[in-house]
Amino acid sequence: MLVHPWDAPADPAEVVAFVRAQGFGHLIVPGTREVPVVVPTQYVLADDGNGDIPDVLLHLARPNPVWPALAERPTVLLSVAGDWAYVPSAWKAVGAEDPALGIPTTYYAAAQLLGDAEVLDDDEAKLDVLRRQLAVLEPDIDHADPSVHLRRLPGIRAIRIRVREYAGKFKYGGNVDAAHRAAVAANLEAAVGHLRRRSPDL
Repeated sequence: MLVHPWDAPADPAEVVAFVRAQGFGHLIVPGTREVPVVVPTQYVLADDGNGDIPDVLLHLARPNPVWPALAERPTVLLSVAGDWAYVPSAWKAVGAEDPALGIPTTYYAAAQLLGDAEVLDDDEAKLDVLRRQLAVLEPDIDHADPSVHLRRLPGIRAIRIRVREYAGKFKYGGNVDAAHRAAVAANLEAAVGHLRRRSPDL
């Protein structure tokens, strides 16, 4: 993806924090085919590797079309995007500038993780992935250990993605001056203020 210098992440930690917070993305597996297999999926980060970006762990149903593509070639791309907001024309004008001449845009964050996928078919390996996912997704909920569903494990396969390249993008007005960024921020904060005012339960 296109990443201008002003949208680039400060360091790998910024990318990791965003990817971890999102927890959902699209796994893209080209294999050797003309059109890649694209799978929307939940994931967690392993936090047991040595690289800048932790390994990615996930599981998918055995009938998923991703498996033949992975057998052809294990290279995958995990695409994650979020935290977006449309910025209308008028929000881009400050001072005596004509609001009608403002250039609208969209603020968002995105990350792409390129790596090699290892398919995990061993029961213990799959249980480990499930336990890690539950620990992240249901940390405060009392749940049974996945091993109680042992007979259902053949219905899934797990994946560990060892990330070897990454790209991050944080498109939040880095190409304009502080006054224009402040104008957009004030409008976003105003919207949040109205939301909180009208939602006493928040």
